[in-house]
Amino acid sequence: MRQLLVINPNTSARVSALLQQHVQAAAGSHVQVRTVTARFGAPYIADEASYAIAAHAALDAWAAALADTASPPPDSVLIGCFGDPGLMALRESSPAPVTGLAEAAFIEAARHGRYAIVTGGERWGPMLQRLAQALGQAQQLAGIHTVVPTGAQLAADPDAAHRLLGQACRDAAHQLGVQAVILGGAGLAGMAAAVQSAVPVPVIDSVIAGTHWALRTPPLPPQRATPGFDIAWEGLSPEMVAMSGEPPRSTAARVAAPQGG
Repeated sequence: MRQLLVINPNTSARVSALLQQHVQAAAGSHVQVRTVTARFGAPYIADEASYAIAAHAALDAWAAALADTASPPPDSVLIGCFGDPGLMALRESSPAPVTGLAEAAFIEAARHGRYAIVTGGERWGPMLQRLAQALGQAQQLAGIHTVVPTGAQLAADPDAAHRLLGQACRDAAHQLGVQAVILGGAGLAGMAAAVQSAVPVPVIDSVIAGTHWALRTPPLPPQRATPGFDIAWEGLSPEMVAMSGEPPRSTAARVAAPQGG
């Protein structure tokens, strides 16, 4: 059975449960989905600081998941955040293919033409614009429409969220003239289907897009044969240190070491 590891880079168990439910449903019964939750950081990623910490938390959660010998190693890895914190670092460190909700949704939406993004949390606008630029999607992305409530707040009141997000998706489609709209966010899993009938273009669910991408055969071989980091860490979790390069010597040992041959 194929193994898909989903990493929730925030500390919300409720978001992890939502990801587990929707990713497993999208993946099908032939795939075993395992969702792990960040061991530190923010309960919801909504600004630059929490995003920066989430990248570290994603790497830590991945290392801890691989250290659990009771679970088989993943065949693919999905970062369950619409913003993909730690994507490039994790891709560099993992022999299994890695994607995130945003990257996968960008790719799916671009198949339809130019697209817009609708998501919760006002500070996500410039952050997502920067990510699209880094992933080569700046030309396809026509605009980003952020609503004031965060994804966590939207998920807490689905009926109100459907009305607000449905209108936001309609506005994005009409005002920007796009061929698709991404409804982005782990907390918004399943809501694209609920608003689709009110929107004149396809609405892409980032969680479903992420699942489908993660289960495809990767077009290129992985960069490495075994998981690990290529630098020696200090002061990080035991799981990350165990996967790092040569353990650093103590300060005393460094001072005492001979300086020449």
